[in-house]
Amino acid sequence: MAVKLEKPDQYQEFLDKFDVFLFDCDGVLWNGNEPLPGVKKTMELLRSSGKHVFFVSNNSTKSREDYKKKINAHEIEAKLEEIYPSAYSSAIYVKKVLKLPEDKKVFVLGEGGIESELDRVGVKHTGGTDASLRRAVNSDDLNNVRPDPSVGAVLCGMDRHVTYLKYCMAYQYLQDPNCAFLLTNQDSTFPTNGTFFPGSGSISYPLIFSTGRTPKVLGKPNDEMMEAIVAGVNFDRKKACFVGDRLNTDIQFAKNSGLGGSLLVLTGVSQENEFLEKDAPVVPDYYINSLGDLAKVA
Repeated sequence: MAVKLEKPDQYQEFLDKFDVFLFDCDGVLWNGNEPLPGVKKTMELLRSSGKHVFFVSNNSTKSREDYKKKINAHEIEAKLEEIYPSAYSSAIYVKKVLKLPEDKKVFVLGEGGIESELDRVGVKHTGGTDASLRRAVNSDDLNNVRPDPSVGAVLCGMDRHVTYLKYCMAYQYLQDPNCAFLLTNQDSTFPTNGTFFPGSGSISYPLIFSTGRTPKVLGKPNDEMMEAIVAGVNFDRKKACFVGDRLNTDIQFAKNSGLGGSLLVLTGVSQENEFLEKDAPVVPDYYINSLGDLAKVA
């Protein structure tokens, strides 16, 4: 049964249980470009209390540097080594687990965050932000777009400039069974500006449907994200709590990773009725109206 945190003494008891807090960003720290009320004070409280803080996001459009700038712009302290977006975990997977040969490249159905992280680990890539692919398909494309042995993986993330041409290219590359099919995450939607829009999972679904292939998902709630984190920092998972706004990614991630606790904030995707109903598939350990409420400790 999820415990709702509503009183200052509950806030303090909750904070005392954990040494490490891992935060989702969109819908938790901010909504769109607007910081959520009280979040800055909560983060300051955690730092002053000696807690360790990390930021873990399925948003693949931003690199670690991009995230640091956005977090800092909201007057929240963050170091580069504390930030783990799905673009980073995906690049680490391609480099260290997939071990893509040097003569192979990644076709990116995504944005600059993925490209930046692939560049960081020395993996060649194509597609992505290439402006020449932001157009309609023509007859020459249909004659020339075919499987390419130099493409060792198709990596899909959020792409706000997705085109049918990009889908055609990715589809053809994936006809090669040796070409890996990777997703930064499988979020169906993302919260922003007070509403929801299609997420990375929605962008990738046409390829899943058309190729009949099952992709490897690298972001939350999967182990690959936690492996990317623990590769850079070591902590007692039982003394760590994940704070997020989505049951099937954030809270499930906490459970899959063996963390000591999970806290759902009601400022993003998932709402109270979803986990209070009988036989709810994913239930947080705690939930709270807003992350900013934690600053109101006794």
